[in-house]
Amino acid sequence: MLSPFAYVRARSLDEATQQLGTEGARVSAGGTDLLGCLRDDVFECSKMVSISGLDQLRGITELRDGSVRIGALTRIAEVTGNSLIAGRYQALSQAASDVASPQLRNQGTIGGNICQRPRCWYFRGEFHCLRKGGNTCYAIAGESQYHAILGGDRCYIVHPSDTAPALLALGATVTIARQGDTRTVPIAEFFVQPATNVTKENILEPGEIVTDIVLPRPADGLRSSYRKVRARGSWDFALAGVALALRFQGDRVRDGRIVLSGAAPIPWRSTGAEEVVAGQAMTPASAARAARAAMSGAQPLMKNGYKIPLFKGLIEEELLAIGA
Repeated sequence: MLSPFAYVRARSLDEATQQLGTEGARVSAGGTDLLGCLRDDVFECSKMVSISGLDQLRGITELRDGSVRIGALTRIAEVTGNSLIAGRYQALSQAASDVASPQLRNQGTIGGNICQRPRCWYFRGEFHCLRKGGNTCYAIAGESQYHAILGGDRCYIVHPSDTAPALLALGATVTIARQGDTRTVPIAEFFVQPATNVTKENILEPGEIVTDIVLPRPADGLRSSYRKVRARGSWDFALAGVALALRFQGDRVRDGRIVLSGAAPIPWRSTGAEEVVAGQAMTPASAARAARAAMSGAQPLMKNGYKIPLFKGLIEEELLAIGA
């Protein structure tokens, strides 16, 4: 049973940001995560502000400089089925196709996907944990099978998005609207680690909305991919995942990004693994070294140590596949 709330269907972006600046207001796009959070009493909502009527926040468009804009209200299924995304940004196309179920991909938006709240069962359950303003991360001494092995610090959630690691690997930027103004940030600066603020997953403030995601024009020689391992093949969040965006010159990697999902409270960029593969051909030996580097700082909890060999095997396989 949901608590009563007011419902506002915004007719403009200015109206939406103004309404969201009031206490207790929550934005509704596809609503797939919002309604779950309300049912789980993750947070309170006294006013739901729907932006679903703002058509300017929809669509996938190539810009003059060769970059591609994706409106925040674009459905995940549209990203999956778009030929421009599939042709230039394979990592994002593959990540979008791995999101949840067909029904949720048809309803959920890409803006909502990168902003969704954690799936930690303590956060979603009847526990006043750190992320909800309490004093304890119950996963540390509890059921930690699906929790973080990197970057946990005080809170050991894993970021639930599949598209976010791919967007980070591809160097996307995020445009954020607030009343009368906008700002654009690299997606690497969009996510917030627990050490910075344990109650937030991103930099959005009250009254702010993600409006656009922009992917830069792919560099020459860029190859990208995304793959995740999950407990259930049909619909589940990542136990381990890796997004690759590597620039090749001949059979050697010039540079690129390696980003992990299911590993940390934010999409986790592994600069150590990137340094290992730079200048190298993708051989079994170099892939294995990169996988070890990606896991060198891992600190598993009592029940998720299995993630380390899982990630190593996944990273090795994907590096060899993209280098073939």
